[in-house]
Amino acid sequence: MLGDRRAQILRTMIEEHIRTGEPVSSRAILESGNLAVSSATIRIELVALEAAGFAYQPHTAAGRVPTPRAFRYYVDSLMSPRETPVAPDRVAEFFSSVQSELSRLLKATSALLSEVTLLPSVVTGPGVAQEIVRAVHLVKATPETLLMVVVTEAGRVSQSLLDLPKPVNDTEVQDAEILIRRIQIGTPIAEGLDLSLVSVANLPSGVVEIIKAAAAALDRAGSAEQELYFGPAIYSTDAWGELSKVRKVLEVLERRAALLEVMDHLTTGTEVKIGDELGIDAAADISLVTTTYGEESYGPSGRIAVLGPMRMDYVRTIRVLEQIGDGLDESLGDS
Repeated sequence: MLGDRRAQILRTMIEEHIRTGEPVSSRAILESGNLAVSSATIRIELVALEAAGFAYQPHTAAGRVPTPRAFRYYVDSLMSPRETPVAPDRVAEFFSSVQSELSRLLKATSALLSEVTLLPSVVTGPGVAQEIVRAVHLVKATPETLLMVVVTEAGRVSQSLLDLPKPVNDTEVQDAEILIRRIQIGTPIAEGLDLSLVSVANLPSGVVEIIKAAAAALDRAGSAEQELYFGPAIYSTDAWGELSKVRKVLEVLERRAALLEVMDHLTTGTEVKIGDELGIDAAADISLVTTTYGEESYGPSGRIAVLGPMRMDYVRTIRVLEQIGDGLDESLGDS
């Protein structure tokens, strides 16, 4: 734990570095930090911060640059929450105008995140396994193929093609749909279609085949990989500047499985992972800021996140994420 004066100097250095992207001198800290100390005292404290691993000098006579440890300390102990909304009109307009099934809403949300934060964004769907089925429809495509459409309480639409061993008629399709609805509506997709609840002895063989195919499709839907949506990556260039760093960011975005693993192991709420904490080799100058949505409003939660350089404006970024997460909660709760 740093003393008050040293912590204030560290905070000022970090916020100046976030603002300018440049090494921060003792003079800049004195001018912007409103500190009742001399420039010489600040220099002594900067040397101490450097020795403790909170700062480094990129070259002789340069100012100091915060280390990943410094950013971690700033996020955990020094950062003040931002009370005023960021771009409230844009966020409110988005959620009042977007009426869509969940996958399209989450894709649009990823674009909104990038637009407001000017950073590449990632949104994960909550996964359909625990979502409650609201409706089931069977549509006959060919005599031996049906399209099954499942709609969840969260507005997620899942479509599956059912390939049958023999042709079925319209009456068999209607009877099968009635039976599937009776069993499945109001239950989570993960529970699947409980065939023990269906007495097949007196059912036409076509109805039995449809129910078996539907049960297999629901099992596949319940175990499907979590959906991942990305906002435009064009903001990476402005955020990181250096082409080599932009390439690293794009490499991280391409590693979908690694990103999902990182986000799946986070706890509920807002979290910040800095540099090596991500556990991804390419993430040297990358921070991930993320928050959950949906857990209280309609069931299982997903995550919204942005990737930024370690010197990103954490206060603003966290505020944007929490605003958009709240808007997403309200939108899903009304669906």
